[in-house]
Amino acid sequence: MRNLWKACLASALVSSSLISLAQAPAAAPAAPAAKTAPLPAKPAAEPATKAAPAPAAAPATAKAEMQTFVCKDGSTMSAASSKGACSGRKGIDQAATAKAAAGAKPAATAAPGGGAGKVWANEDSKIYHCPGTRYYGTTKNGKYMSEADAKAAGMHGANNKTCS
Repeated sequence: MRNLWKACLASALVSSSLISLAQAPAAAPAAPAAKTAPLPAKPAAEPATKAAPAPAAAPATAKAEMQTFVCKDGSTMSAASSKGACSGRKGIDQAATAKAAAGAKPAATAAPGGGAGKVWANEDSKIYHCPGTRYYGTTKNGKYMSEADAKAAGMHGANNKTCS
Protein backbone atom coordinates (compact mmCIF):
# COMPACT_ATOMS: atom_id res chain seq x y z
CA MET A 1 0.00 0.00 0.00
CA ARG A 2 2.85 2.39 0.83
CA ASN A 3 4.54 1.78 -2.55
CA LEU A 4 1.28 2.36 -4.40
CA TRP A 5 0.85 5.69 -2.64
CA LYS A 6 4.43 6.68 -3.52
CA ALA A 7 3.92 5.71 -7.16
CA CYS A 8 0.71 7.76 -7.39
CA LEU A 9 2.37 10.77 -5.81
CA ALA A 10 5.42 10.52 -8.06
CA SER A 11 3.32 10.22 -11.23
CA ALA A 12 1.22 13.22 -10.19
CA LEU A 13 4.33 15.30 -9.59
CA VAL A 14 5.89 14.28 -12.91
CA SER A 15 2.72 14.94 -14.89
CA SER A 16 2.20 18.33 -13.25
CA SER A 17 5.80 19.33 -14.01
CA LEU A 18 5.42 18.22 -17.64
CA ILE A 19 2.21 20.19 -17.97
CA SER A 20 3.84 23.29 -16.51
CA LEU A 21 6.75 22.91 -18.94
CA ALA A 22 4.37 22.53 -21.87
CA GLN A 23 2.47 25.66 -20.85
CA ALA A 24 5.55 27.75 -20.11
CA PRO A 25 5.68 30.92 -22.24
CA ALA A 26 8.43 31.22 -24.83
CA ALA A 27 8.98 34.91 -24.02
CA ALA A 28 10.34 36.48 -20.82
CA PRO A 29 8.29 35.79 -17.66
CA ALA A 30 5.64 38.28 -16.61
CA ALA A 31 6.26 40.88 -13.91
CA PRO A 32 5.65 39.82 -10.28
CA ALA A 33 2.07 40.11 -9.02
CA ALA A 34 3.02 42.64 -6.34
CA LYS A 35 3.91 45.26 -8.95
CA THR A 36 0.76 44.72 -11.01
CA ALA A 37 -1.70 44.68 -8.10
CA PRO A 38 -1.97 48.52 -7.67
CA LEU A 39 -2.83 49.00 -11.37
CA PRO A 40 -5.23 46.17 -12.35
CA ALA A 41 -6.80 47.96 -15.35
CA LYS A 42 -3.59 48.75 -17.25
CA PRO A 43 -1.98 45.24 -17.12
CA ALA A 44 -5.30 43.67 -18.11
CA ALA A 45 -5.51 45.91 -21.20
CA GLU A 46 -1.90 45.42 -22.34
CA PRO A 47 -1.89 41.60 -22.45
CA ALA A 48 -5.14 41.63 -24.42
CA THR A 49 -3.53 43.67 -27.20
CA LYS A 50 -0.19 41.87 -27.09
CA ALA A 51 -1.58 38.35 -26.59
CA ALA A 52 -3.39 38.14 -29.94
CA PRO A 53 -0.33 37.63 -32.19
CA ALA A 54 1.59 35.50 -29.65
CA PRO A 55 -0.44 32.24 -29.86
CA ALA A 56 0.24 31.88 -33.59
CA ALA A 57 3.97 32.38 -33.17
CA ALA A 58 4.53 30.40 -29.96
CA PRO A 59 3.80 26.86 -31.27
CA ALA A 60 5.95 27.36 -34.37
CA THR A 61 8.98 28.48 -32.38
CA ALA A 62 8.50 25.78 -29.74
CA LYS A 63 8.57 23.01 -32.35
CA ALA A 64 11.50 24.52 -34.21
CA GLU A 65 13.62 24.53 -31.05
CA MET A 66 12.89 20.92 -30.07
CA GLN A 67 15.54 18.32 -30.89
CA THR A 68 15.43 14.55 -30.55
CA PHE A 69 18.27 12.87 -28.69
CA VAL A 70 19.07 9.15 -28.45
CA CYS A 71 20.08 8.07 -24.97
CA LYS A 72 22.70 5.39 -24.23
CA ASP A 73 20.01 3.05 -22.92
CA GLY A 74 18.32 3.15 -26.35
CA SER A 75 15.41 5.45 -25.52
CA THR A 76 14.74 8.75 -27.28
CA MET A 77 14.07 12.13 -25.69
CA SER A 78 12.82 15.39 -27.23
CA ALA A 79 14.22 18.51 -25.59
CA ALA A 80 15.13 22.08 -26.44
CA SER A 81 18.80 21.52 -25.52
CA SER A 82 21.07 18.61 -24.77
CA LYS A 83 21.59 19.69 -21.16
CA GLY A 84 19.93 17.08 -18.98
CA ALA A 85 18.09 15.50 -21.90
CA CYS A 86 19.12 11.94 -21.01
CA SER A 87 19.79 12.34 -17.31
CA GLY A 88 19.12 9.06 -15.55
CA ARG A 89 19.50 7.22 -18.86
CA LYS A 90 23.31 6.97 -18.92
CA GLY A 91 23.71 10.14 -20.99
CA ILE A 92 23.34 11.01 -24.68
CA ASP A 93 24.62 8.61 -27.33
CA GLN A 94 26.23 11.16 -29.68
CA ALA A 95 26.77 8.73 -32.57
CA ALA A 96 23.20 7.40 -32.51
CA THR A 97 21.79 10.93 -32.21
CA ALA A 98 23.79 12.11 -35.23
CA LYS A 99 22.75 9.02 -37.21
CA ALA A 100 19.07 9.55 -36.32
CA ALA A 101 19.24 13.23 -37.31
CA ALA A 102 20.87 12.39 -40.66
CA GLY A 103 18.39 9.59 -41.36
CA ALA A 104 15.28 11.72 -40.83
CA LYS A 105 13.30 11.69 -44.06
CA PRO A 106 10.75 14.29 -45.10
CA ALA A 107 7.20 13.09 -45.69
CA ALA A 108 6.60 11.72 -49.18
CA THR A 109 4.47 13.86 -51.45
CA ALA A 110 1.87 12.42 -53.79
CA ALA A 111 2.76 11.98 -57.43
CA PRO A 112 1.06 14.47 -59.77
CA GLY A 113 -1.93 13.35 -61.79
CA GLY A 114 -4.42 12.05 -59.24
CA GLY A 115 -7.89 13.37 -58.83
CA ALA A 116 -11.51 12.59 -58.16
CA GLY A 117 -12.37 8.98 -58.86
CA LYS A 118 -8.72 7.93 -59.22
CA VAL A 119 -6.88 5.43 -57.04
CA TRP A 120 -3.13 4.86 -56.79
CA ALA A 121 -2.44 1.34 -58.05
CA ASN A 122 0.80 -0.18 -56.76
CA GLU A 123 1.90 -2.51 -59.53
CA ASP A 124 4.36 -4.44 -57.35
CA SER A 125 1.96 -5.43 -54.58
CA LYS A 126 -1.27 -5.39 -56.65
CA ILE A 127 -2.89 -3.13 -54.04
CA TYR A 128 -4.64 0.15 -54.79
CA HIS A 129 -4.80 3.08 -52.37
CA CYS A 130 -7.69 5.52 -52.01
CA PRO A 131 -7.32 9.33 -52.02
CA GLY A 132 -6.40 10.71 -48.61
CA THR A 133 -4.68 7.55 -47.40
CA ARG A 134 -1.02 7.26 -46.41
CA TYR A 135 0.33 5.61 -49.56
CA TYR A 136 -1.84 7.41 -52.13
CA GLY A 137 0.58 8.48 -54.88
CA THR A 138 3.70 7.69 -52.85
CA THR A 139 4.78 4.11 -53.61
CA LYS A 140 7.67 3.65 -56.04
CA ASN A 141 6.03 1.62 -58.80
CA GLY A 142 2.44 2.69 -59.36
CA LYS A 143 0.05 4.76 -61.41
CA TYR A 144 -3.31 6.47 -61.17
CA MET A 145 -6.38 4.70 -62.56
CA SER A 146 -10.03 4.28 -61.80
CA GLU A 147 -11.04 1.83 -59.12
CA ALA A 148 -12.85 -0.31 -61.68
CA ASP A 149 -9.71 -0.52 -63.85
CA ALA A 150 -7.65 -1.50 -60.82
CA LYS A 151 -10.07 -4.30 -59.95
CA ALA A 152 -10.08 -5.45 -63.58
CA ALA A 153 -6.26 -5.65 -63.43
CA GLY A 154 -6.54 -8.08 -60.48
CA MET A 155 -5.78 -5.58 -57.71
CA HIS A 156 -7.56 -5.18 -54.40
CA GLY A 157 -7.97 -2.24 -52.06
CA ALA A 158 -5.63 -1.64 -49.15
CA ASN A 159 -6.90 -3.68 -46.18
CA ASN A 160 -9.45 -5.17 -48.64
CA LYS A 161 -11.53 -1.96 -48.53
CA THR A 162 -13.11 -0.10 -51.42
CA CYS A 163 -12.81 3.63 -51.90
CA SER A 164 -16.45 4.40 -52.64
